[in-house]
Amino acid sequence: MVYKVDGRIYGFSDTVTVEFHKIDELFATIKDSDNEAVSFTLVNPFRLREYAFDLADDVKVLLDINEETNILVYNIVIIQDPLDASKINFLAPLILNEDNQTMAQIILKPEEYPDFGMAESIQSFR
Repeated sequence: MVYKVDGRIYGFSDTVTVEFHKIDELFATIKDSDNEAVSFTLVNPFRLREYAFDLADDVKVLLDINEETNILVYNIVIIQDPLDASKINFLAPLILNEDNQTMAQIILKPEEYPDFGMAESIQSFR
């Protein structure tokens, strides 16, 4: 499914649409629709840990999110070799609105979410 990037993916401001592909219940990928060299492996954080945060009102407006909106939340994985050494950024989730195919990345404040790291090892969630 193709999503319009209404906010931004930090560090990739030229990415305006992405193709989202769910691999399984844990992993997914997104690829820049205009630049195949830009792609990300994603992880569903809810399959790994307790994960909750408040979605700011400006993001709700940006992505047209309300109580009935179907959203997906994923985190970017930095793939390493071996795979168990890969890192997950829990402080910068991607929010995908399934109803209108828009998405944005948000940044959570570490002081408000001290249990979430920027580079947590995937092996710690076995």
